[in-house]
Amino acid sequence: MILSDFLPVLIQIVLAIGIGVGILAASHLFGQRATRSKIKDSPYECGLASEVGGTSRYSVKFYVTAMLFILFDIDVVFLIPWVLTHRELSFAGVPVLGPMLFFTFVLVVGLIYELKSGALEWEK
Repeated sequence: MILSDFLPVLIQIVLAIGIGVGILAASHLFGQRATRSKIKDSPYECGLASEVGGTSRYSVKFYVTAMLFILFDIDVVFLIPWVLTHRELSFAGVPVLGPMLFFTFVLVVGLIYELKSGALEWEK
């Protein structure tokens, strides 16, 4: 095995570690220092003091909507590589449109079911 075969991987690993260490070092060097214990123990966001306590609760609908978004987003993301990899097969005459349409049909049926069941409605 020649070192030149692994050189791109080595460069990527070194860059990833370097960027991580650089971000941590910059945060340590330029970050805000907390001197009072009230500031030190409070959550820090956007440089403003938190007005609401850290015990605020979210509705279950928020989590359901987030999970549905992730589910359908991941399914749609699978379509892009699928189209790109099977493009050559469709030019060669291999039928790949049927399974792709079935996959899309299942996604649409799932989305219609979620809309009909009211999972995406905030107020009920």
